[in-house]
Amino acid sequence: MVNDQMVNSMTTIILKPHKEESLLRFHPWVFSGAIARVVLDAKHKGDVPEEGELVCVQSSTSNVLGVGHWQVGSIAVRILSFGSDSLPADFWRTRIRAAYKVRESLGLVRKDNNTFRLVHGEGDNLPGLIVDIYADTAVVQAHSVGMHVCRTEIADAILAEVPQVQNIYYKSDDTLPFKAPIEGEKIGWLIHDQMVNDSEFWSVENGLSFRIDWLRGQKTGFFIDQRENRALVERYAHGKDVLNMFCYTGGFSLYALRGGAKTVDSVDVSQKAIDIVEANVKRNFPDCTNHRAIAADAFDYLNDQINAKMVNGQMVNGYDLIILDPPAFAKHRDAVKNALRGYQRINAKAIEMIRPGGILFTFSCSQAVDKEAFRLAVFSAAAQVGRSVRILHQLHQPQDHPINIYHPEGEYLKGLVLYVE
Repeated sequence: MVNDQMVNSMTTIILKPHKEESLLRFHPWVFSGAIARVVLDAKHKGDVPEEGELVCVQSSTSNVLGVGHWQVGSIAVRILSFGSDSLPADFWRTRIRAAYKVRESLGLVRKDNNTFRLVHGEGDNLPGLIVDIYADTAVVQAHSVGMHVCRTEIADAILAEVPQVQNIYYKSDDTLPFKAPIEGEKIGWLIHDQMVNDSEFWSVENGLSFRIDWLRGQKTGFFIDQRENRALVERYAHGKDVLNMFCYTGGFSLYALRGGAKTVDSVDVSQKAIDIVEANVKRNFPDCTNHRAIAADAFDYLNDQINAKMVNGQMVNGYDLIILDPPAFAKHRDAVKNALRGYQRINAKAIEMIRPGGILFTFSCSQAVDKEAFRLAVFSAAAQVGRSVRILHQLHQPQDHPINIYHPEGEYLKGLVLYVE
């Protein structure tokens, strides 16, 4: 299917003088402040571009810079193709094919690993689009109205270019602009050629089976971006008492169990998440007796553990390995200050209760918090508690969440592995 916008003339966005420089460096965003005027297509029915409309961007000297999706907000255009004034009919298939080949070349498409991110927005030159693969099902998430408008073409391209995919689920109810005039369903099946048990769907990551809940779960149903970091936890877990805070569906916990952990405690405030953790453990380790799943607030749990295990001002118990993988404390820049306080507070509690010689994995997935600010918050936590801490690893998102070199804003996941004396 070919979108009419790809073959007809289109609205043109004229930039102010010298505002084309970022596009000449292949940065895929056009900010509203860079726009001098908008020249509407002669067939246009309104007096402004429609959100999600395909538009051509030109410099003040009429040089064609690229074509992309129009949207309302500070980011006015997300560029899909540089240096052209239209998209070819095979655009979606070409981009999806390229993304899939990258994942194949990285060794992510294997019998023991059918879970990976196929499209990571700007990192795969498809700004505003996320596609995750779980076995034979692709979950598509639009972060722009333009991608929502093109969801059918995107689904057709995935089905044509990704051999294992037979079903495509669309989940954009929480990611599309809240006030955008959106037509069509924001959630539901786009392609459903066979029966899929939504309530009990399993996929495999590095030989471990995980139940995926794309209907009610966070993101697309699973946090694929921690795959390599989970594998690192497995390396450190042998013989250790492990605490997995903000565990969600227990990804780090399963890797720790496979790595030979002495005990693993999984803590999350959501009882639904805890139920899935228990199902995941039972599926992979049916005779497991060294795992506990606990529904509790993270700060309350840590406080209770610290208070229960303090004797004469000293910790007498605790954990050898703690994982802190909280949800985004800052979803926008106005919340950064409070987020950094939150990171300092939660890390201070973990550092206080971890045993001497313990290992702390600590993360931030807040794009608004840069890695230097996050590191400073963790260092402040260590200083507050008064323990000596060394950095063993600096962690980031995996290879199927690539960062476009011209779009450094795509680097969002940052983590530290610390040795606590």
